Amino acid sequence: MTLSDRAKGRTLVICSALTFSSAGIFTQGVSAGPWDIVFWRGITAASFTLAYLGLTGRLRAEWPRFGWSALAAAVIGASGTAAFIPSFKLTDVASVTMIYGTCPFVTAALGWLWLRERPSPRVLFASLVALAGVLMAVSDTGHLALRPNALRGDLLAFGMTLAMAILMLIYRRWPETPAGLPAALSSVLLLPLAATFGQIGNVSGGELIILSLFGLVFAVASVTLSLGARRLPGVETALLSTLELPFAPLLAFLILAETPPPRTLFGGLVVLMAVFYSLLERPQSEAELLE
Repeated sequence: MTLSDRAKGRTLVICSALTFSSAGIFTQGVSAGPWDIVFWRGITAASFTLAYLGLTGRLRAEWPRFGWSALAAAVIGASGTAAFIPSFKLTDVASVTMIYGTCPFVTAALGWLWLRERPSPRVLFASLVALAGVLMAVSDTGHLALRPNALRGDLLAFGMTLAMAILMLIYRRWPETPAGLPAALSSVLLLPLAATFGQIGNVSGGELIILSLFGLVFAVASVTLSLGARRLPGVETALLSTLELPFAPLLAFLILAETPPPRTLFGGLVVLMAVFYSLLERPQSEAELLE
């Protein structure tokens, strides 16, 4: 892994995290139900991704490489989305984002068990600092009293976190796995389920425009995450992804007037500092990263 590869990986994952941070405002900014959102977001996300692959000639390159790892990435991605969207309807944006902040530790544990991948001391220290920020942020349980289904939303958010950790490690383990086609398929797989349980015909024209934009944003975030994850150790990918943590509550405050508690804001600042600290690390060789 060259310096250029690692720099590209970091840039792609950071772009993905900043893009993903808008998911909460799209989900809570419409009155449509979670399955309606999954359906219309899925159609537009798959369409945008396939159009991009076709126009750039990547579709012809990705199709021959679509194997078992790509299918696994699509199924895991669909599972994460099925948990991700409803979680925002059941609990607040800040809580979902803070729970996702545990992703580096879930990824580190799974990466060590599966890939025998050892994080560097700096990344490990940054992950522990980020964990302290997450624990600080979620220590305020007031949202459980305000939202009767908040605990279900929190559990779904953790399910999404687990799915994202596995997805990152799939691309780390099999870097030749295509990024675009699995992302499109993950959206398509959920369409029958969403059409069955949702009321897709009752979504207004204005909200369809918003959900179409959500589909575009989700497509960009999914593909850039996959492309970046293949260039970085799993725990570093997950750590950089936590940049979503400080920005998602900020967007929710600016657009939805959802005011996060001071602990959430301070915890997000701690996570942000931990991520920047990890970016100062001297690049390691592949031999140093794997045992």
